[in-house]
Formats: sequence, C-alpha cells, structure tokens
Amino acid sequence: MSIDLLREGSVIPAHPLALTAARTLDERRQRALTRYYLAAGAGGVAVGVHTTQFAIREAGLLRPVLELAAEVVSKAAGRPFVLVAGACGGTAQAVAEAELAASLGYHAVLLSPSVPGASEPELLERARAVGEVLPVIGFYLQEAVGGQRLSPAFWRGLSRQESVVAIKTAPFDRYRTVDVARAVAESGRGGDVALYTGNDDNILGDLLTSFAGHRVAGGLLGQWAVWTRAAVLMFEEVRRARAGDDAVLRSLLARAADLTDANGAVFDVAGGFRGCVAGVHEVLRGQGLLAGTWCLDPEETLSPGQAEEIARVRAAYPWLVDDDFVAAHLDDWLR
Repeated sequence: MSIDLLREGSVIPAHPLALTAARTLDERRQRALTRYYLAAGAGGVAVGVHTTQFAIREAGLLRPVLELAAEVVSKAAGRPFVLVAGACGGTAQAVAEAELAASLGYHAVLLSPSVPGASEPELLERARAVGEVLPVIGFYLQEAVGGQRLSPAFWRGLSRQESVVAIKTAPFDRYRTVDVARAVAESGRGGDVALYTGNDDNILGDLLTSFAGHRVAGGLLGQWAVWTRAAVLMFEEVRRARAGDDAVLRSLLARAADLTDANGAVFDVAGGFRGCVAGVHEVLRGQGLLAGTWCLDPEETLSPGQAEEIARVRAAYPWLVDDDFVAAHLDDWLR
C-alpha cells in the first residue's frame, strides 16, 4: 500500500539530523521532526540521505536514526506513509544498508548514484542486488554535489528492473531530466516507475510539466524538509491544476520563481551549496524544531550572508512559510 502511494505521488521530505551542541544525536528533536512531517501531511520521509548527512554512517548513527523515524511512524501515522531509506557505497555496503532498512520496516531504498569509478553496468548490477532486498528508487544527482552523468541507456536499463518503483531526477538540468523521462517511457514500465523531482531549482516547473508523456508524480526533496505544511498545501494545488483548474495553474506558475528563490537561499546556491544542510537547519532552528544549525562536520556551517538571505525569502514569500502551523503544535511534537 505504501508503494502504491509512492507511485501515485506525494510530498516526501528528506529528513534532517537533529544534533546537540556537542554534535551528538538529539533524540527528542529527531522524533519531533518526524512528528512534524506526519502532522504536516507528508506522504513519507527519506532518512539516511544527503540532508540527514552521509557522515551518520561513520558516526555510528545510521541504525539509531533509521530506528527513530520508523518508531515514530509506527506509533503515530495511522495512514499509509512511505519510509524511504538512503543507501550508498559499493554493492556490499548498499545491500547491507538495504537489509538494515528492511529489518526496521522501511518500504523502499533511495540508491545513491555516487560510486567513484563505477561503470554504468556495475551501477545496474548494484541496483539489481539492492532490489532483491527492497524496492529501489533510482537517483540522478547533479555533478556539483557528487553525481555523475549517466546515459539514457542506463536509465532504460534501470527502469526495466522490476524492483525499481521510482526515479528521483535531480540533475538540475532540463535536458537530462527529459533523458530520464524518455528512458522510463521507452523501458515499457512507464506505468510502474514513478518520476519524482529532486530538481530544487525548478520544483513547480517539474510538477506542472509532462515529460515524454509522463507526469512527475511528486517530490523527494531537501527543500520540503522545511515549511512542509506549506509544501503539502502547494502540492494539493498542483493536483487541482493538473485536473484542469486554470486559475490555480496560473497562480502556481506565477509563484514558481518564488520557490526557486527561496531554495537558492536555503540551499546556499551563492556559496556553491556549501551551506545547504546548515540552511535547512537554520529554518528549522528559527521555528524551534532544532536547537541549532550544527552538522556532524564542524566545518559544515552557514555561508556568510546565508542567514540573512533566508530571513529575506521568509519575509518575501509568506505563502511558502508554515511558522504558525509549527508554533501551534511544537510543544506536542517535543513532548
């Protein structure tokens, strides 16, 4: 049932990591974040991904962080909710991480494409091995943050694997996004493989565009880790626009650049994405969900002027913000 929800399309935030000032896991606030996403109406969460910080593996936090999200969801969801676990590394590591996620009740794996030196056939074999454990969400990641260029033939081959249920397109490149959509269509499994946007620079553009005859089903985004209630309401508008509401369509198109501008501030585009995780933390800190912007790496901080940019977009685009919603429920989530 959760995989059906994934295929239908949903808002899936990439779950951040809550830390104390000593850079240890803040379990109370980690649980609060998951409760926030549930209450906001998200259709799932992705845990152990870039926004959660890949360094949780070296820090021994992968299992505890996966466990906390699964525990909160099992107690509080009361509805279909997709638990996606990030998996990275070579085949052995990725399979082991998928097995851990499966043991904790996760429904699918977002498979990082960043394997230095791996060929496309090797990446396909890796996906096949992971798919024997859990359904796979493929991932086209922009090169600026560690991705690699992958051919349409790769995406056709990946889409033909029956364990693949979705592909997150995040190359930040319209041509490559079309490559993925066309490859899914040509694979013969277009009805089984959902397209998800990870193109933070053009979220609404993706959601309102038909690529090679396919709609982007939803988004799996670090941007949706913040202001999530507003994102859910926006996604409801997207569905109305797709159903033929021309006034809503025009309204969304008029606001599309607002979201891109806000993402530029949160993800630190001006600083080459160096402060992207800290930027997510800054928004959540301002709402009281996090106690600070600390990352596992002490060098991973906000860029100069980034906090001011986040304050600017928060004031400029009130429709993107859910501060009142968070304030009304924060004490319950932190209990």
